[in-house]
Amino acid sequence: MRTIAKLHFLVGLALLLGQAASDPEPLQDYCIANTVGPQSIHMNGPSCIDPRLASPSHFATSALSKSGNTNTTPFGFNIILTNSSNLPGFNTQGLTMARLDISPDGLVPPHSHPRASEVTICLKGELLVGFVDTTNRLYAQRLRPGESFVFPKGLIHFIYNLSPAHSAVAVSGLNSQNPGAQLMAVAAFISSPPLPDEVLEKAFKIHGQDVARIRRNLEG
Repeated sequence: MRTIAKLHFLVGLALLLGQAASDPEPLQDYCIANTVGPQSIHMNGPSCIDPRLASPSHFATSALSKSGNTNTTPFGFNIILTNSSNLPGFNTQGLTMARLDISPDGLVPPHSHPRASEVTICLKGELLVGFVDTTNRLYAQRLRPGESFVFPKGLIHFIYNLSPAHSAVAVSGLNSQNPGAQLMAVAAFISSPPLPDEVLEKAFKIHGQDVARIRRNLEG
């Protein structure tokens, strides 16, 4: 009897996990984000305007049509995201779109999205992409224009422009309105307040001067 009870519990747990989604299911066809004025109450996302005021323009955006400035980061990349301001109709739909501009030899460094999986499509250039799973196995692939790659939810991944002379462009789709992003190096070395030096020294097998040097490089 105990074995049968355990089996029922495991089956029920599997069914519950199978129904889990990155974002809650919307309770209406759409929820155009109210971007005018402050919210009077705190919600898990922007509030909605009256559905009768919705228009086609709420579901369209040109935010991803223009290239970003890759000099804004020391790694040589720029990411433009859709959000409730530039695409109000995406509110509650459980997705985000992103444009990635990567300078020659530029890198979107190892990072993770805790609330979303991601599919990236190479539009221009040649990219090296990859992720590391929880057994520390690397899956890497070269992408040429028109080719795609999937990064599983929460796993550390990177995107690297293989060309030393030409920029690259990619577009990504993520299955969360707020996927979150955490860069490994930034989280470890320039968090606020900072992680204790002793922790970093032991974790990365480095010395105090190495910690200081890495922090200077990332902050510079």
